[in-house]
Amino acid sequence: MPMLRKLAVLAAAAEAARRYAKKNPDQAAKYVDQAAGFVDKQTKGKYRGQIDGAAQKTKSAAGINRPGPATTPTPTPTPPPTTPI
Repeated sequence: MPMLRKLAVLAAAAEAARRYAKKNPDQAAKYVDQAAGFVDKQTKGKYRGQIDGAAQKTKSAAGINRPGPATTPTPTPTPPPTTPI
């Protein structure tokens, strides 16, 4: 298969993925997060920052503006109120 034909097939697949992501942003974001989690697990967390960055770029390129679970900051717990004795 000539190189130009391979690129055309890849471009068509990418456009189909973009259309799906626009129609189903929550589901597409879930798949991106799932793929990022799988790769992070396979690399044992060694490339977590790069993986998170790639996942965010993928989401922004697809028009998905939802942060993933790995990039969501964890809230700081509030201490329980103290009662005077």
